[in-house]
Amino acid sequence: MHTDPTEDPQAAAVEQLERFGLSAYAARTFVALASLGSGTARDVSQVSEVPRTRVYDAIDELHDRGLVDIQQSSPKQFWAISAETASRTFERDLQYRTELLRSALDELEPAQRQTEQRGVWTVDGQTAVTARVLEFIASAEEEVVYMTVEDLLTEELIEELGAAADRGVSVQLAGVSADVQDRIQDEIPSATMFESLWVWSDTSAGRLMMVDGKKTLVSVLVNGEDSTPTDPRAETAIWGEGETNSLVVVLKAVFTWRLETDAPD
Repeated sequence: MHTDPTEDPQAAAVEQLERFGLSAYAARTFVALASLGSGTARDVSQVSEVPRTRVYDAIDELHDRGLVDIQQSSPKQFWAISAETASRTFERDLQYRTELLRSALDELEPAQRQTEQRGVWTVDGQTAVTARVLEFIASAEEEVVYMTVEDLLTEELIEELGAAADRGVSVQLAGVSADVQDRIQDEIPSATMFESLWVWSDTSAGRLMMVDGKKTLVSVLVNGEDSTPTDPRAETAIWGEGETNSLVVVLKAVFTWRLETDAPD
């Protein structure tokens, strides 16, 4: 759960600074200085609830990361860099760490990933499910069949589907409104629409997809009447890979029947 920065900017800033690796005292000290502009250890302690004796340790941490400058006066004055500069600093740091992680994981991956799975895998949370869907679409070589509720068809997914179509992949979609269909047809003229198996608004279904006839995913919204597509806790999915995988076999049969039923005579 994330704090809304418009409702409690101080708590939201502290929360995110801690996620970027700052200690709790350093995060509170930086936020205090950001609101003060500059100040002494006493000033920081009064507005941040950081004990005065711990402000100096927090300042050292922030100074080492280039987030705070120190004036050698008596008493010492501390100045926080601007919000824009701080954001750029953390953005560069995140990008650097992401590249390091990608390089390390690339070295650890087997030369060839296993493509035949016995059984299915589970994914929880809308963010994780969407990431898996994007990965599957990006791996498509021949065909993507995708059924989903309107609110889960984000611009990011449409862009990935468009990129697949540009590679010559057949894109077939169902379960979206007429307005969204028109938008998709404008952005992906080669996409084909087909009739959904269900009235999706009457079910807890989230998405069904098949890629190249050998990779499938199905998700549901899991919080009952309280579930919403924008709630990151509201979606869970299972997926399988391989032409003999049980989930693949079942969904391939369903999709094949549906598409053949909708095919023009």
